[in-house]
Amino acid sequence: MSAGARERKRRRKYAAAMIVAAALGLGVPAAWENYVASLGPLDYSPAQRGSTVAVDRNGQLLRAFTTKEGRWRLPLETQDVDPRFLAMLKGYEDNRFDSHEGIDWRAMLRAVTQAVTNGRVVSGGSTLTMQVARLLEPRDERTLPAKLRQIVRAAQIERQLSKKEILDLYLVLAPYGGNLEGLRAASIAYFGKEPKRLSFGEQALLVAIPQAPEVRRPDRATGIAKRARDRVIDRAVERKLITREEGERAKSEAVPSQRHPFPSNAPHASEAALAAAPSQRILQFSYDRALQVSLEALLKEHGERLDPKITGAIVVIDNKSGHILARVGSADYFSSERAGAIDMTNALRSPGSALKPFIYALAFENGVAHPETMVDDRRTRYGIYAPENFDLTFQGQVSARLALQMSLNIPAVALLNEVTPSRFLARMKNAGANIVVPKEAPPGLALALGGLGITLTDLARLYSGLARGGDMPQLVERLDRPRPSAQGATIAEPVASWYVADILRGTPPPTNALAGKISFKTGTSYGYRDAIAVGFDSRVTIAVWLGRADNGAVHGLVARQAAAPVLFDAFARIPGAIAPVTRPPNALVARTSELPPPLRSLRKDTPKAIASAQTSEMKIAYPPQGARVDLGLARGPTREALLALKVQGGVAPFTWIVNGAPIGTPEHRRQSTWTPDGAGFARVSVIDAKGTTDSVLVRLE
Repeated sequence: MSAGARERKRRRKYAAAMIVAAALGLGVPAAWENYVASLGPLDYSPAQRGSTVAVDRNGQLLRAFTTKEGRWRLPLETQDVDPRFLAMLKGYEDNRFDSHEGIDWRAMLRAVTQAVTNGRVVSGGSTLTMQVARLLEPRDERTLPAKLRQIVRAAQIERQLSKKEILDLYLVLAPYGGNLEGLRAASIAYFGKEPKRLSFGEQALLVAIPQAPEVRRPDRATGIAKRARDRVIDRAVERKLITREEGERAKSEAVPSQRHPFPSNAPHASEAALAAAPSQRILQFSYDRALQVSLEALLKEHGERLDPKITGAIVVIDNKSGHILARVGSADYFSSERAGAIDMTNALRSPGSALKPFIYALAFENGVAHPETMVDDRRTRYGIYAPENFDLTFQGQVSARLALQMSLNIPAVALLNEVTPSRFLARMKNAGANIVVPKEAPPGLALALGGLGITLTDLARLYSGLARGGDMPQLVERLDRPRPSAQGATIAEPVASWYVADILRGTPPPTNALAGKISFKTGTSYGYRDAIAVGFDSRVTIAVWLGRADNGAVHGLVARQAAAPVLFDAFARIPGAIAPVTRPPNALVARTSELPPPLRSLRKDTPKAIASAQTSEMKIAYPPQGARVDLGLARGPTREALLALKVQGGVAPFTWIVNGAPIGTPEHRRQSTWTPDGAGFARVSVIDAKGTTDSVLVRLE
């Protein structure tokens, strides 16, 4: 038999086979039903077994994880894709996708005709639905039974799913070479951007690759990938999906020759979330991706300027909502020298002087002091404990304002001695902070200088409470979980909170930073192990920590020089203008000489004129601690709604303070009254001539 005869015979056999396949596709009903039933139900689960992704508050990608098989298969839906990409995809792969029912018989007939004419498969005639069927049930062979199976599955898919759902499957499962599956993974790997941001040339390349993913991989065959892309562009111009000028510009775009790394932002939080819920595909955090990325870079940059073993951490809280906007757990997650895998935002560290503002707030709240109260900064001994200032000098007599701004140790210890360490510690814990103190001894005055353990996250939350007028926020870090219920905890009364915020806004800033912008405090722990800076305005609170993860000392690691510049740099990256905390209406703004006598100085001698007065222990007799006093305030404040005040013991005259503000002038009488401005909680304090104080919290109704 001649070669020509053999070729004609081969073509007749191939044509007959294609005709049989078509007949089966149209099928005898009974045989067709039996065949369909033999295939069993279609399994859509491969599309659900994809990569877990961590996203920010707006759905922006923070971190992605490979599947168990080591593949990148990121979740994606059609609404997350540029509609022009979908038009280009359908125009090139399946022009009648929106109208056919899974099989484009015209395309199938064309494929049969081309196969008969050429003696080989020229075009497969596959629709996007048929391609989805092949991706759900992968098979390497290109045989008639395999094609028939795709036809059956495509018809089933069209009956079970909408066109949008079919496209969703394709966008997730389409192969893009190597371990890349799905449009989103390919878009990030080849262009470093999300699918909605692709140019026409980039879209065309990602339309072309799935037809021959290994052959057309741009990172291995740039030339082949470019030619395939240009054919897609030509088809798009031909079908008037883009203009000729747009097509020419698209062809002039460079084809990537290497892959981009996948984002790995917020690694500590995303790793912990994945470990807690390994089957959850989307982990949504309250973070702002742009801020998170920026602060990770900031901390890494500052860390590289310091000791090679120094790491750091940053926490940013939205004061109004309690959302954590950014959380950076280390200076470099991938650095073993810096122990970067340890999340230092949740590590117990010494706060140094960073808790002093809360001692002052408690003292202001209880009438022990006012920002302009004069306090002594001179050598003082409490038993065997003799605190010293950081610079080993003494300032003499200074105002409480200046003492806090200068972070003087001796005045802070004196105030803690007045409010007592146990009350201070109880206030911290009642506010929700996880405070850890040494077990070998009861809480002492060393608490004022950082003699306890607290996490950076808890410290940031305490300062956020000051920014909120004393009301502690419920922190929210995961938006895919129920919001924690409000607990109504407070760290200070509104007036006391504002006093502290106002004082800290006047703290001298680090070099090259603007003064008077944010309220901030620094803290350096004993032995130079921790450098902390926390700042806030009415919008956000930012806490920064620098140190070694192994708690090793770093000579010269002073918070003001190391952590404060990071804090101010971080604040500069917050959008919008800085907004100071608003002053409450009943705050007392006065000079020292204008204060009631008991508030002018923390330490004083008993006046001789009243030496014969009663000197028994002073105590507020009315209202009692925790009382609910019905003054008829449900109808609104009135002149008749007076709260009676009574003190027993102590030395006259007495100064009454409600919610941090003195009422009236010092009185020798033991009874007084106060007109409340509305229902709610009120902190009532009294100071006698010796400076002795007592305080109660009552609820007015």
